[in-house]
Amino acid sequence: MRRRVLDPRVAVLRHVALAGLALLIGSGSVFAQSGTPAPDQSGKPPAANAADATKDNQRKTDEFVEAAQVINGPAGNPECVWLGRRVVSLMWRDDLDTAFRHLDLYDRFGCPGGHVQAAFRCLTRFGGQIDPKVAETLSSRVHACWVNPGAQPQAAAAATPAAASATAGNAAPAPAATPAPAASPTPPAK
Repeated sequence: MRRRVLDPRVAVLRHVALAGLALLIGSGSVFAQSGTPAPDQSGKPPAANAADATKDNQRKTDEFVEAAQVINGPAGNPECVWLGRRVVSLMWRDDLDTAFRHLDLYDRFGCPGGHVQAAFRCLTRFGGQIDPKVAETLSSRVHACWVNPGAQPQAAAAATPAAASATAGNAAPAPAATPAPAASPTPPAK
């Protein structure tokens, strides 16, 4: 048998072609795994997403400024506002382990623990008004309770002034009117 001798250039080209083919197959699997990024599912153009992000950042900044103006003391500091509101939100969602870890940080920054308690108490008063499917209702209510822990729901607030006006001043509250007992029939005289 006669052995065929190849031109050295052909042998080099075969090796390069095999290496290129192996590289092409390997890179094809990499591209198949990473793929192209999925199109934005929100249906909004990218410019609108950027505008929404800017508006959201401005809203957050305004909330911190509002809290600093309304709350005197360390509870109005940005780090206390941010951590405290997170603690209250996590407690509302029953994620107590994470809430307690955040509460440790809250305490480490020198923030007042009583403000967390008052804000959570306020949040429980508004429990019926929080829609669990809309995250923004919870975050806005937590912020409102953080800024004003003494806030009352509208129904309770309307009932409270009526009761307070009845007991205004030092006068004792008037007892509830009770019907007079009916007189028993007297027997006829003989």
